[in-house]
Amino acid sequence: QVQLVESGGGLVQAGGSLRLSCAASGRTFSTYTMAWFRQAPGKEREFVARISWSTGGTYYADSVQGRFTISSVNSKRTVYLQMNSLKPEDTAVYFCAVQQKPGVPYDSWGQGTQVTVSS
Repeated sequence: QVQLVESGGGLVQAGGSLRLSCAASGRTFSTYTMAWFRQAPGKEREFVARISWSTGGTYYADSVQGRFTISSVNSKRTVYLQMNSLKPEDTAVYFCAVQQKPGVPYDSWGQGTQVTVSS
């Protein structure tokens, strides 16, 4: 099992920036992909971005493409989400998650960090 702890959320005005961090511990050697998801009030959890632990390859949801950047420092077992040009619709609880093999569900999740963007 992998333990994940997110940090960096907060309140920001529209157009501003935040950087989220996710620190992993435990069975991190089995990590294949790490990703960020978010869940807004009354909505289902949605995918935001992912990064391959071995290659560094990234993939983004259309809604954040060009504004958000996911990165990792493998030696620190940490993944970051740099969020620029934030919009009120980005308001949500942001979660990081680990996928241990291709094609299997993300099975380790953090507790989430709140991001609130005011208009």
